[in-house]
Amino acid sequence: MIVGQSYGAFTATLAAGQLPVRLLVLLAGMIPAPGESPGEWWTGTGYRQAAEQQAKLDGGKTGHDDPLISFYNGIPRPLAEEALRRGGRGESTAVWNTPWPLDAWPEAPTRFIRCQDDQFFPAAFMRRLAWQRLGIVPDEVPGCHCAALSNPKELGDLLVGYLTD
Repeated sequence: MIVGQSYGAFTATLAAGQLPVRLLVLLAGMIPAPGESPGEWWTGTGYRQAAEQQAKLDGGKTGHDDPLISFYNGIPRPLAEEALRRGGRGESTAVWNTPWPLDAWPEAPTRFIRCQDDQFFPAAFMRRLAWQRLGIVPDEVPGCHCAALSNPKELGDLLVGYLTD
């Protein structure tokens, strides 16, 4: 099983295209389309409009500039601060502008998990994107955008369940 979380979906899908994989799982993942770069994804999916619309409904929490609100809501502050401290990617901007190179989705069976308390990717947006780009209805787990930190047991149980199905 390969799991790609958020921006990591771009990399996870490439790995799934090269390796024998039983299952590809995207966790609150940015679902790439052929030829689309991570930088183009935001416009191509309509993220900004979806985030602005949801922010009007939730008092500005969705897409907030403060990562403690948008990514780490529901996580104890010391753990969230430690995640922030360790989270620097130091990644080249070339990756941001590099088109996703696959011509089609990898042949691996794919599941998509939406985080129920995600204040970065709006629920309706992620459901629409999973359906449009993958033809699947997302499974859902409680937790923020970083569900592995906010609800690790529930996420782990779902992932293990995928392997035993």
